[in-house]
Amino acid sequence: MSDSLYDRWRRFTMEKTPPARWRWFTNEWKHLKKNRELLLLALPGILFKFVIAYIPMIGLILAFKFYRYDQGIFGSKWVGLKNFEFLFKAQDAWRIIRNTLLYNISYIILGTVVALLFALLLNELSGRMIKIYQTTMFLPFFISMVLVGYIANAFLDTKNGYLNTVLESLGLSTHNWYMETTPWIFILPLVAVWKGVGFSTLVYYAGITGINTDYYEAARLDGASRVQMMLRITLPLLKPLIIILFILGLGNIFRGDFGLHYFVPNNAGPNFPTTDVIDTYVYRALTKLGDINSGAAVGFLQSVVGLITVVTANYFVRRIDKDNALF
Repeated sequence: MSDSLYDRWRRFTMEKTPPARWRWFTNEWKHLKKNRELLLLALPGILFKFVIAYIPMIGLILAFKFYRYDQGIFGSKWVGLKNFEFLFKAQDAWRIIRNTLLYNISYIILGTVVALLFALLLNELSGRMIKIYQTTMFLPFFISMVLVGYIANAFLDTKNGYLNTVLESLGLSTHNWYMETTPWIFILPLVAVWKGVGFSTLVYYAGITGINTDYYEAARLDGASRVQMMLRITLPLLKPLIIILFILGLGNIFRGDFGLHYFVPNNAGPNFPTTDVIDTYVYRALTKLGDINSGAAVGFLQSVVGLITVVTANYFVRRIDKDNALF
């Protein structure tokens, strides 16, 4: 098996003599020349990622500066960690951090369970029905959160919403959903799963289709039922994929879904105790204060916490089962 780029670079750094390093550069050039077609195919994606994701990272230094427009990013005064006080000294700091963590944990767990269930069910359908269900489940993934907010409003509107209409027809009392707090604990995870389950389902279903069918044939000869094959063959072989997606999901555990928590609850003040997360709180604060330094500090902190979470989760997975670790 060929070495990875990391292994080759590590071997280069361990070399001490200039001739050995020159041989390393020569071998790398031959490797790049041999795979030039693949590199050209990847070049547009690399450039896009570099321009969109890496060049803007220069702005991270705003988290440690008192930015002034006349002095620019590099000329503004350094203030150290002062900008980070904005989040932790806020009156509602505990509430928004609690909501962000708990909601993200629920999204990860519910999304994984529901997507796995749908993927297993898709695997039991015929070819024509699979395409219909795949398209139906995948469509919400492409809908913007603004439109999702309008769809939610069609159900939750106080006067003409579908839910209140059904409750009224059953003789039950109607609700002013946007002025209540408790229902949003269930509404937001439901909307999040509805919108994102299609993509996750297709990922897991692709993993199922890659499983060698000989396992299932041998299980049928032994008299195994469909449920037993799911539990003893499909799920164990999907475990590496489940772990990888779970670890990647933990990277955003400190970053709230702004669109979901801003547009779906309609940014209504009475439901802030159960809908407000870090991103929506910072957005509302910055639109009033205009302090981009604090916004940069919060974004930087979210990225650092996400990195630490991913590395920590991968460390424990690696200790338990090295083959299923992300890196």
